[in-house]
Amino acid sequence: MLALIQRVTEARVTVAGETVGAIGPGLLALVGVEPGDGPAQVAKLGDRLLRYRVFQDPDGKMNRSLADTGGGLLLVS
Repeated sequence: MLALIQRVTEARVTVAGETVGAIGPGLLALVGVEPGDGPAQVAKLGDRLLRYRVFQDPDGKMNRSLADTGGGLLLVS
């Protein structure tokens, strides 16, 4: 299981003109699932996505995670 992530100020997924998912500030993750991936891989990826330190702290350093900021997570398979 792989994910390509992007920090976003907002993101949405639209299907046939209807928004099926949307977030404000947070992470957009394009997820690739492979044969043989199961619950253990999903849990590991979810944990990693929540812990990546890709958001700025008050000093301007990339030292805060999605869990720290309370931002949104939009997963697109």
